[in-house]
Amino acid sequence: MTVEIDASVNGLLNGNRRILAKTITLIESSLSSHQILAQGILDRLLLHTGKAVRLGITGVPGVGKSSFIESLGMLLVEKGHRVAVLAVDPSSTRSGGSILADKTRMERLSSDSRAFIRPSPSGGTLGGVARKTRETMLVCEAAGYDVIIVETVGVGQSEITVSSMVDFFLVLMLAGAGDELQGIKKGVLELADAIAINKADGDNIEKAGRAQKDYETALHLLRPVSPNWSPPVLTCSARELTGIEEIWAVVLKHRDIMTLSCELDRNRRSQSLSWMWSLVEEGLKDRFHHHPAVRQHLPQLSLQVESGMLSPTAAAGQLLFFLDKS
Repeated sequence: MTVEIDASVNGLLNGNRRILAKTITLIESSLSSHQILAQGILDRLLLHTGKAVRLGITGVPGVGKSSFIESLGMLLVEKGHRVAVLAVDPSSTRSGGSILADKTRMERLSSDSRAFIRPSPSGGTLGGVARKTRETMLVCEAAGYDVIIVETVGVGQSEITVSSMVDFFLVLMLAGAGDELQGIKKGVLELADAIAINKADGDNIEKAGRAQKDYETALHLLRPVSPNWSPPVLTCSARELTGIEEIWAVVLKHRDIMTLSCELDRNRRSQSLSWMWSLVEEGLKDRFHHHPAVRQHLPQLSLQVESGMLSPTAAAGQLLFFLDKS
C-alpha cells in the first residue's frame, strides 16, 4: 500500500490528470480499503494544499451558472491559471444522478488541458457529498490547480455547506424575473461576499441596473459576513463576456483584504475545525446505525414509537443506552 500511496502522491504533485481522476474515485468510493488508501494519500498531500483561491458559486435555476463558470474559467486559464470545477449537488442524493450534464454544457472549458471538471458523487447524504468535495478540493490543489470553483446545484442547505469550505461566496441572480429575491432566502444573501446579476445584456441591461440598486439596498439591511468587507453588487453577461473580468478583480481584492487582516487564515482554521466536528458527528451516526444491539432493537422500538406505545424520548434513551454498554 505504501508503494501505491507513493506513486499516487508523486503523480499528483506532477499534475498527472489520470492519477488525479483515480484518486478522486478512491475518495468517492465507499469501500473501506479505498478509504484507507485515500486517507493515506491525503495525509501526505496536506503540506501541498491551501494556496489556491477557493471560490463558491450558487444561483437560482436558469441563472446561467454553467455559462458563467465556463466564461470565468476560460478567462482564468487564459491568464495562466489552472482551474478545477467541483460541485455539491444535494439532488443527486435523492435521484442517484450527478451533474455530468454540466460537463457537456461547459464544452470549451472541459476540453482545455488547464481545466478539470468533476461532477459531484451520487448517493449518500449532503454531508457525505460535501466531505468528498472537500477532500477532492485538497487533492486538486496539490495537483497544481490554483483556482478551485465549487458550484452548488441546489438552493438551501447546500449553500451553507459550500460557504463553509470556500474563501469567497458568489451569488448569481437574474433581473426582471418578478420577485427580485427569486426564492433566495435571506440567509443565503447573508453568506454572499458578492452578488452578480447575470444575463445583463440586450433588452435586459436596464432591468439589471434596477435590480442592482434593489440588491444594494437589501444588502445594506443585512450584517456583512466580515467587518472588513462590504459585499458589492455587480452585473455581468456570460454570453457577451462582459463584467466577468470585474468579478474576478473583486475576488482578488477580497482575498488581499482578508489576507492582510489575517481573516483568511482565521476563516480557514475555523473551517477545518468545523469540518472535523462534522466528520465526528457523521462517524458517530454511522457507528450508531451499525451497532449490533441498535440494529437488533431499532425495528421494534420504531414500531412502538409509531403506534404511540413508547415516547420518542424513551426510545432514544434505550437506543443510546446500548452504546453506553459497549
